[in-house]
Amino acid sequence: MSWLWAIIVGLILGLIAKAIIPGKQQIPLWLTVIFGILGSIVGNSVAAGIGVEDTKGIDWIRHLLQLIGAVVIVGLGDMLYASMKGKKRRA
Repeated sequence: MSWLWAIIVGLILGLIAKAIIPGKQQIPLWLTVIFGILGSIVGNSVAAGIGVEDTKGIDWIRHLLQLIGAVVIVGLGDMLYASMKGKKRRA
């Protein structure tokens, strides 16, 4: 995966994850992209582990696992970022 493609996928997954998570997240856009990239990597690793990394057609399961990874990492990263900045998370 090229770096440009990873950034684009990270941005999209990070923004979707921020939209799924309830409440307002405190993390900036650049950190959302990084967390989205990490979520994509985690999702790809899990997909490879269960044998659905590359299938014929569209890899829906892999994409779903990437999104789940991004939601988890963005959620945890937001809590960590808010605690480091001393801000309480708003619901």
